[in-house]
Amino acid sequence: QVHLVESGGGLVQPGGSLRLSCTASSGSLFSINSWAWYRQGPGKEREWVATITGGGVTDYAGQMQDRFTISSDDSNTVYLQMNDLKSEDTAVYYCNGNIRFVGELHGKYYWGKGTLVTVSS
Repeated sequence: QVHLVESGGGLVQPGGSLRLSCTASSGSLFSINSWAWYRQGPGKEREWVATITGGGVTDYAGQMQDRFTISSDDSNTVYLQMNDLKSEDTAVYYCNGNIRFVGELHGKYYWGKGTLVTVSS
């Protein structure tokens, strides 16, 4: 069992910035193959935002890389730096990790419970 916990959400004015974090923890040894961020706005379906592989290769949906940056570190944490936020960025942001426990051949996808980002003046 692994727990993914997001933090860093909140209320921000248009044009502002936020940095989201998500940390994976478990009582068992594991490695992270890749991380991703998703979001779900009010009345919308969940959509993919960005991915980073264990090798540090990143990918973004649409034009999000113009304002968003995904990164990760050796503490089993992934980040999403969001700049120049707009009202349409209002959403619950979820982290998703492809995590492989020792002894497993393949990783599985795990979700955090989400952190709310509200962009409003």
